[in-house]
Amino acid sequence: MTIYDAAMDTVSKERLLEKDRNYLWHHITPHNDNPMVIVSGEGSWITDADGNRYLDGMSGLWCVNVGHGREEIALAAAEQMRTIAYYPLVQSHVPAIELAAKLNEWLEGEYRIFFSNSGSDANEVAFKIARQYHHQNGKPAKHKFISRYRAYHGNSMGALGATGQAQRKLKYEPLGVGFQLVPPPYCYRCPFGQTKESCELQCAQAYEDAINWEGADSVAGVIVEPVITGGGMIVPPDEYLAKLRAICDKYGVLLIVDEVICGFGRSGEKFGHHNFGVKPDIVTMAKGLTSAYSPLSATAVSAGLYASFKEAGPDHHFRHVNTFGGNPVSCAVALKNLEILEREGLVARSAYIGQELKERLKELTRHPKVGEIRLFGSALGIELVEDKESKEPASAESAAAIIAGCKSRGLLIGKNGDTVPGFMNIITLSPPLSSTDEDIAFIADTLLEVFGTGQEGA
Repeated sequence: MTIYDAAMDTVSKERLLEKDRNYLWHHITPHNDNPMVIVSGEGSWITDADGNRYLDGMSGLWCVNVGHGREEIALAAAEQMRTIAYYPLVQSHVPAIELAAKLNEWLEGEYRIFFSNSGSDANEVAFKIARQYHHQNGKPAKHKFISRYRAYHGNSMGALGATGQAQRKLKYEPLGVGFQLVPPPYCYRCPFGQTKESCELQCAQAYEDAINWEGADSVAGVIVEPVITGGGMIVPPDEYLAKLRAICDKYGVLLIVDEVICGFGRSGEKFGHHNFGVKPDIVTMAKGLTSAYSPLSATAVSAGLYASFKEAGPDHHFRHVNTFGGNPVSCAVALKNLEILEREGLVARSAYIGQELKERLKELTRHPKVGEIRLFGSALGIELVEDKESKEPASAESAAAIIAGCKSRGLLIGKNGDTVPGFMNIITLSPPLSSTDEDIAFIADTLLEVFGTGQEGA
């Protein structure tokens, strides 16, 4: 028996947990002496050390888009390792070249691709590129970035500075300088006191106000996810992103779209900004790029922006290096992942999954503790409230009870934890795009059963 068997005996499991307790630091969770130990996965399902199977309703962390256990991805990685496993991108290699070309196809534009390791890395690169671009175009004072409250853009000091989640920043400030925040396009709790009928996109106009208040000559860029995902699945009005694009153009401000979660089919289109018909200046991506089979991220920069980096001069090139960014194995994995997404029609499948969940969960909208259900492609958020009239956010304990109820029935879902004080009341789902009809029915039936038991009030 190995530690990778689907189930292990009690002694083997306890030995493994003892090593965990002694040596491993878990991500973004309080200390836990008895974590769930995952040992295998296939399709939308994972198995723990006790042999329990769970439907992975969050695709890990919004990322395993093609599902678990894809042998052809493992074979592509092995073949690349046998050929050449590493060379830095100060020069070039075949998988990076082919992947950069394929990403241009997916982006439906002309971009130069800079590879890194993670979404945080990709956004840090975007900020540096934007500042250097303006500097090289005679506007060195343009250094500030405007983001949104509730948004998340990464863990590193600059990306966390752009993040609008107070609890993520607690005990780490001061962070990177030059980041300003505006209210989110949160229609359910409109910061401007409007309704859908009276909306004049004040949430988008807020960017123009901020640019003018800061001084247009000091603002380098705006960074947005097409939809605020981890911060509560906040879906903007249809015209929001187009208006923001026009504001950026008016003031010479770069539009950076963070597609780390929304990209690679999650939105029901290839990228989330395609849902809104806009072309960003810079696109950042990670997660679904490899379906998390290997670490890789990318910062796509429009060809026009890249031109200033080609000019002669000792400091006109982008002076940034990443040891593992664009690793040949990760690029080979990404190419095989994109091949699967295309061959199996998983972008369209994502849109279908979203429609199925919307239809199957329709009756949940009448539940007294469900304020709103929000969907973007196959990503879903359910906002829990104490009552529909006051919209008072439900407690974090209420969300935890729903999550526990689902887990006990074999479904793993997520939440907007460690974000904004008093508003950790949104549960989230983001199942693999390869999920079967039976998988989707299981997700919906489990949610309906858990809400029907009254666990949301625990």
